Amino acid sequence: MSGILSPRLLLRQWKQSDFEPFARLNADPEVMSYFPTTLSRSESDELACRHQGFIEEHGWGRWAAEERATGHFLGFIGLYIPPAALPFAPCVEIGWRLAKSHWGTGLATEGAAAALSHAFDTLNMAEVVSFTPIHNVRSQAVMQRLGMRRDKFTFAHPSLPQNHRLSEHCLYRISSSPAVPDPSASPHAKDR
Repeated sequence: MSGILSPRLLLRQWKQSDFEPFARLNADPEVMSYFPTTLSRSESDELACRHQGFIEEHGWGRWAAEERATGHFLGFIGLYIPPAALPFAPCVEIGWRLAKSHWGTGLATEGAAAALSHAFDTLNMAEVVSFTPIHNVRSQAVMQRLGMRRDKFTFAHPSLPQNHRLSEHCLYRISSSPAVPDPSASPHAKDR
């Protein structure tokens, strides 16, 4: 099956066999602690179908993350166009959700780095963003390891009530070109 390869992961289209482990992941209160609620089996299946359909439509998306050594489904990693009326929309978001047993292994960073490479090198995207509730330091650490830069201002997520504990979000960005140009790369560098 084709997909995006990293040393330990295959990012690929979803299969029906992914739905059960994905439902277990989405029912785990710890995995879902920075989301408004856990998901029922039917809600989880609906989400997996949406991811599957998005990939079919666009050729990229929130891919199923499979461990290459074992073939086990670990969660998802990938790109998405958020439907919410975000203050920085339109945008392409990178995100991940892995089973707790795979936290702290570097797999989220590894898979997200491969997805970013695909976004910039294959899809020619100019910028990718990521956002999370301000208290989700684990996800922010992944964003930082990816070289993403945090915006100065936070924002209230439009899908949540203003007073919700998860409402305040931070935004990270990364662009396909370096933020600071290299002066030695300028055709006029010798004139300086």
